[in-house]
Amino acid sequence: MPAHDPWVWVGFTGVVLGLLVLDLGILNRKSHQLSVREASLWSAGLVALALLFGGFLWFEVGRASALEYYTGYLIELSLSVDNLFVFLLVFQYFAVPAELQPRVLKWGIIGAIVMRGVMIATGALLLARFHWIIYVFGAIIVVTGVRFFRTSAVRLEPEHNPLVRLAHRILPFTRAWEGDWFFVRSPGRGWLATPLLLVVLVVEWSDLVFAIDSIPAIFAITRDPFIVYSSNVFAILGLRALFFVLANAMDRFAYLKPAVATILVFVGLKMLTSAWIYLPTQVSLAVVVGLLGLGVIASLLKSRPPQPISSPGGPGL
Repeated sequence: MPAHDPWVWVGFTGVVLGLLVLDLGILNRKSHQLSVREASLWSAGLVALALLFGGFLWFEVGRASALEYYTGYLIELSLSVDNLFVFLLVFQYFAVPAELQPRVLKWGIIGAIVMRGVMIATGALLLARFHWIIYVFGAIIVVTGVRFFRTSAVRLEPEHNPLVRLAHRILPFTRAWEGDWFFVRSPGRGWLATPLLLVVLVVEWSDLVFAIDSIPAIFAITRDPFIVYSSNVFAILGLRALFFVLANAMDRFAYLKPAVATILVFVGLKMLTSAWIYLPTQVSLAVVVGLLGLGVIASLLKSRPPQPISSPGGPGL
């Protein structure tokens, strides 16, 4: 495992903080729904930056680390896209007004970055001390992949969510939205939580669930904590903009979930058989790219409207 100088960690953290400030504190300081054009430009810029960062790793650390980063980034990005489906269901279930959705996504991204950092540090420590954990991680990934195959629709039951139930138990809530506030002061009742807080709790819970699934997947590709964290963060940073790009087109990607499921089963089996079978990172990257490409192409072909068949004899026949 290559050792990275502290300045690399500090520099990367600075870049991430700068991007968050630029996105959430400057360009989108006032909560508003991004247009498709705005979201597409920001998504394209973040993808380009993520690819350039892989080039930096290639130059600074070497080809092997760069390929591990690219493979991990694609896996995490594909899983993040699946997470967007859950976000959309959450917004539909709670009937979240369009102008409030960016605020929820902002806190979802910040929470996801923090949770991923904690879970990656924990996973790296466990793998360093207990080698057999690799087989536990592999089994988790395979089970997750099989579950993706067998579950055609996501069941959203916020009333059974532990965080939501705990919040209802200890906090009084308003019945109506109160702008973009999580808490409001009511005469005679004191501070009350708003439904927007419940939405954020459900989003953070989904982030946690997806982190439990995705963190072991990236450890199947590399044990380098810096590559694991950087690939995760770059995938998460683009979620907010990507949501507004895909929100109206998610039903067009019918075969993306089976593709992601196959990728999870592949990396899980790779981890379970790592003691006996060695697969180069180039092979893993080719498999991930190939499966994602097939899933996207098959989805677009399925969603394409059928072309009218013209009569060989002309329109009058």
